Amino acid sequence: MKRIVEILIFLIITSGLAQDEEAFQRGNSLYNQEKYQEAIDAYKTILDTGQESASLYYNLGNAHYKLSNIGFSIFYYEKALKLKPNDDDIKNNLAFAQKATIDAIDIIPEGFISKIIKKFTNMFSFDRWAWFSVICVVLFVILFILYYTTHISSKKRLFFASSWLLLVFSLFAVFFAFKQYNFNKNNQFAIIFAQETTIKSEPNLRSEEVFELHEGTKVQVTETVNDWKKIKLADGKIGWIPATDLKEL
Repeated sequence: MKRIVEILIFLIITSGLAQDEEAFQRGNSLYNQEKYQEAIDAYKTILDTGQESASLYYNLGNAHYKLSNIGFSIFYYEKALKLKPNDDDIKNNLAFAQKATIDAIDIIPEGFISKIIKKFTNMFSFDRWAWFSVICVVLFVILFILYYTTHISSKKRLFFASSWLLLVFSLFAVFFAFKQYNFNKNNQFAIIFAQETTIKSEPNLRSEEVFELHEGTKVQVTETVNDWKKIKLADGKIGWIPATDLKEL
């Protein structure tokens, strides 16, 4: 009976993956035929099943960009970039979409050390850093065993040095994995979806207007009060925006 249940579960999973692949290919075909909205609908059926991937978000971004849906295109490019932080195609298309936005936000410059750490942290996603660390530890153990079992001095030196080098790599990977995890946990970003929205000084309509934002601008969400979100821009400006005017990444 247990075997039958395992087979049924396997068949269900396999069937679901096959359907997702079919929907993805159908979306690609519709995109190539310049049927962009239909392609979007096909891609979204995959998201509805709980599946996601960088290529899926990237294609959704492309389709929305073709329809001049700047907010949606930037949103999906950003989602893709979270899964593949160093993908040049995603970065380039995101840059093109950002050029179509109205708001010009001056970014506060980072320090040299901070910039280097951020660059290394963004080389991989949290999951990939974690797997890299695990693989390094496994290789460290194997090489350390070989160090103890071999009797040739040259090989002992090689295995010893290589094993400890891998251990160092593993520790660095753990460090960057936690940096990536903490960044994602403590920094919630969103994309403005309203064509134009007024940012308030307090979370209510009666408060003072401090500045305006437009579709496609990326903001950091720092607080939520009822139906309002407190946001922070890359240049340090802060304010409150109706939750309906943005979409969190």
